[in-house]
Amino acid sequence: MRTREDEVLIIIISTAAVIAVIIAGLWAYGKFINERGDGDVIQEITNDESLCNIAIIPINGDILPYAGANEDGSGSLPPSSNPDDVMAAFRAIEADSDIRGILMRIDSGGGSPIAGEIISNGLKNISLPSVSLIQGTGASSAYLIATGADTIIASPFSDIGSIGITMSYVDNVERNNQEGLQYISLTSAKFKDYGAPDKILTASERALFERDLKIYHEQFVKEVAENRGLPIEQVAKLADGSSMPGALALQNKLIDQLGDQETARAWFSGQLKLPPEEVVFCE
Repeated sequence: MRTREDEVLIIIISTAAVIAVIIAGLWAYGKFINERGDGDVIQEITNDESLCNIAIIPINGDILPYAGANEDGSGSLPPSSNPDDVMAAFRAIEADSDIRGILMRIDSGGGSPIAGEIISNGLKNISLPSVSLIQGTGASSAYLIATGADTIIASPFSDIGSIGITMSYVDNVERNNQEGLQYISLTSAKFKDYGAPDKILTASERALFERDLKIYHEQFVKEVAENRGLPIEQVAKLADGSSMPGALALQNKLIDQLGDQETARAWFSGQLKLPPEEVVFCE
């Protein structure tokens, strides 16, 4: 028969066991928070991407011809975009049945025209409705990318256009002369090293650059005109290399609407025949 002393001992042991379990649980939770961070837990709970239906592809910084083109070994890279990554994103989006539209969120001054053309053409070939939202800058090849979307929305404070090509570079000849450096040209063909910054550009070499610039410029104008459904003469008048505020871009039909991401939400709502609250961006 258990005595009162035995019952008291059992109560003490049980209480200690419960306290130990609670302490162990708190320690495990604290370790989990330290490893994951509060922000990660909150992000996981509040940002359930399975509920979203509009994919966002950012186009930021320099537009480069291929992934890793701006790696310099420093370990710190500025924002950039390239066709390899963007085209891979397009393929993933089209394979996801939950995604019903694409928002290209653009803030870039441009870069490689070839990279811009690849992304623009890829965007045109997507079967889903698409919006280019220019929040800051959509210039040069970044603007070319924007024209691949079904519609372009831009902030009234945005910087749009800069339709043109540049091959400008810094001439080092005078500095080399001051430092006692001499450029030795060794080539198998007359123009093989034309454009080398350490030699004086001749008139015939300049003519080659200007020939190519004209060809590239006309192609740029042609693609913008086709993508925007505008007369090529109209785009040619705007293609002086300058950019313009969003409001002026709207007047010149370089964009379709002034607004922000909520404006894009309303556009998707109309296209997809969904209430605006059911248009959810994959942030």
